[in-house]
Amino acid sequence: MTAEATSPLAAIPLAERAAALRAGTIDLHAQIEEALDRIARFDGRVRAFLPEPGRGERVHTEAEALAALHPDPRTRPPLYGVLVGVKDIFAVDGLPTRAGSAIPPEEWAMPQGSAISRLRAAGALILGKTVSTEFAYFDPGATANPHNPLHTPGGSSSGSGAAVACGYVPLALGTQTVGSVLRPAAFVGVTGYKGTYGRVATDGIVPYSPAVDHVGWFTTDVEGARLAAAALCANWRGEAVVSRVPVLGVPDGPYLGQAQPAALASFEATLARLAARGVVVRRVPIMDDIVAINARHRAVSTAEFGDTHASRFMRWGSMFRAASAALFDAAQRVTPPQRAEGLAGRAELRERLHAAMDREGVDAWASPAATGPAPLGLTSTGDPAMSLPWTHAGVPAISLPVGAVGGLPVGLQLAGRFGADEALLAAAQAIEARLRP
Repeated sequence: MTAEATSPLAAIPLAERAAALRAGTIDLHAQIEEALDRIARFDGRVRAFLPEPGRGERVHTEAEALAALHPDPRTRPPLYGVLVGVKDIFAVDGLPTRAGSAIPPEEWAMPQGSAISRLRAAGALILGKTVSTEFAYFDPGATANPHNPLHTPGGSSSGSGAAVACGYVPLALGTQTVGSVLRPAAFVGVTGYKGTYGRVATDGIVPYSPAVDHVGWFTTDVEGARLAAAALCANWRGEAVVSRVPVLGVPDGPYLGQAQPAALASFEATLARLAARGVVVRRVPIMDDIVAINARHRAVSTAEFGDTHASRFMRWGSMFRAASAALFDAAQRVTPPQRAEGLAGRAELRERLHAAMDREGVDAWASPAATGPAPLGLTSTGDPAMSLPWTHAGVPAISLPVGAVGGLPVGLQLAGRFGADEALLAAAQAIEARLRP
């Protein structure tokens, strides 16, 4: 897909494209037409975007209004004219929300949230809604992996990752409650980022588990992820400066043992490449209680899924798909002590990770972004185990594309300190540079 569908505009990464749009060297309307053409040509097979009657007319009209508002290239906002795909659990003014469900869209009506408003204030144009799994859980939508349509693109932010991989948009929004940004990013070969818990507001989003829901995004490189972070993150402190080669910590033990042998072999080969290029890699035994960490996270997210959808299940339960209905049933069996232990575990794990980073002099944790490449079939979105502890701790994390296993992409996951998104993105950019051929 990606090889046969290359084009000059689609190949331009986010930061470079944004600069060209601000300068006027890329025409707003020509960019829109190319994106619409690519969707018409390729999305019948990939199905990243939800259908939208009149999409072209709407986006062109919004582009005209944007150009009238910012006629001077010198004062145009940072994401001026950038086309964005938005996971269909975000409320966007002018577009319906369906949350991957057959439930009527009126059920999901709510004011547009801060993340969309921030992007629009920064000059972005919403190209449309991207496919989500039902309620951002495991029941897949229609999206296929652009590298091989017989394989899953991951989830729950399935369409957003695929939309960037296909070159429809240089930026797409997703959410992560376990591994719903980093896993699909790895599966489709793009960069995926989720910020520190709470750094990007989650208002205007259909919640799954408010205690662990994160906003994330997909781009083609780290520089683009940083540009998006500057627009989306509260109290952005500017780009951090890397004064030395980052030190990576490898969380040795049963956590890594959750990955498949081929994924671990690819991971070790990536570490060897980095070490050969001056990156210090330190093995740190940690998270030997990963089974308990997993259980705590599942208790919190499952219980809160039940809270989120309780009244909705009373009205529309017959329309819940099988996995969502089973999760709602499981929520009724989570006990108050289990929920309390899960909530307390977030801070405990975060403190433990920070203490180990301090002790070992680690700048970022490195691990496989998924347990393996994208599985065959579209009935599952894959295993999110490799992302779970970083989501549970609420720390920022990023997936970088690092090659392939069996012809399908795999990713390197880096996780940083709580609140230090700027530092993690700077370190990730330094690592990305050392991974280039």
